[in-house]
Amino acid sequence: MPFPSWLPMLLGLLTAVGPVSTDMYLPAFPAIEAALGGRPGTAQITLATWFLGLAIGQVTQGTLSDRFGRRAPLIGGIAVYTAASVGCALAPDLTTLAIMRFVAAIGGSAGMVIPRAIVRDLSDGHAAARMMGQLMLVMGVAPILAPTLGGFVMDHLGWQAIFWLVAAYGGICGVVVWRVLPETLPLGRRTHLGAFDQMSRYRAILIERGFITHSLVGGFAMFGLFGYLGASPGVFIDEFHLSPGLFGMLFGGCAAAFILGTQINPRILPRFGVTRVLRTAVLTYLVATVALCAVALAGIGGWRAVALPVLVSMGAMGFVLPNSTVGALSRHSAHAGSASALLGTMQYCLGAVSGLVVGLLADGTARPMAFLLFLGASGATIADLCRPKRPR
Repeated sequence: MPFPSWLPMLLGLLTAVGPVSTDMYLPAFPAIEAALGGRPGTAQITLATWFLGLAIGQVTQGTLSDRFGRRAPLIGGIAVYTAASVGCALAPDLTTLAIMRFVAAIGGSAGMVIPRAIVRDLSDGHAAARMMGQLMLVMGVAPILAPTLGGFVMDHLGWQAIFWLVAAYGGICGVVVWRVLPETLPLGRRTHLGAFDQMSRYRAILIERGFITHSLVGGFAMFGLFGYLGASPGVFIDEFHLSPGLFGMLFGGCAAAFILGTQINPRILPRFGVTRVLRTAVLTYLVATVALCAVALAGIGGWRAVALPVLVSMGAMGFVLPNSTVGALSRHSAHAGSASALLGTMQYCLGAVSGLVVGLLADGTARPMAFLLFLGASGATIADLCRPKRPR
């Protein structure tokens, strides 16, 4: 199916709802804890509830988008996300903030699931990888700009202004979807399944070896990524005393490494094939996290020694995540929404666990972050070794 050249940009803006909502308020963790009466590390609970809401919401959004098309569930989800983000700005305590983050994630999950399903509606294989790369290029600008912008807004307007800005972004996305997004799932391809039939469909997807192994590769990569997201403010701002602005620049550099990986990936796939590229990226991720653990345990080199292996890990994820996503969805074009929902749910369940563990293990050092990144890389390596062999 042909698609307009601007569509990947629009899908990237929608998918960026996730990193915008995750990354923009990271520099504000210490300020949120101070303002709402939480001990150090408790703001990470709001990140865990965000990931949990994304995990739960994606199952619902995938089913809705397979039944009612892509547009309507996307518009409804963004509306919920926008309203709940306003609730975050008005939250009087950490409990309310955590609840509002959970509700915002339920709605925002539409922006995570449905763009992936639209990509699968329109393309597959290398074509899907190229389109996913274009989408991630646009999406990847968000984690570069979000923490820097969040630190600036917090310094000048306070942490509540971050959530007002996020709500405005959601409102703009909703209007753009309503006005210009085409419907990519024709009526004849929509499914009307009961609860039992939908569960049977999920079971059929989950027992397909290619889906489960590729999903776990991406899921464990995300486990490490979310461990980094949750722990990095405490590590770089509290332990190494970087300013929120400098932390935002460092965070943006790691995001730039991720984007660079996503853009190189589709250019080397025709020569080396998905299997070799994905395996090399996973092994690079593992080696980088081993180095990070060594630095964190030895306590040497300062923040630069910690940042360098993190930078390499993020670059490797730029190859791991798009290839694992395409591999997971490749055999499920008839129910791309459901498959995309399961993929996202698995990834964000692992992310929620990682976010909770970060809060429990926080000890004022880089060791918990290093451990979680290494654990994610180890799981991704095992899942990669279990992937079915496919032609180059």
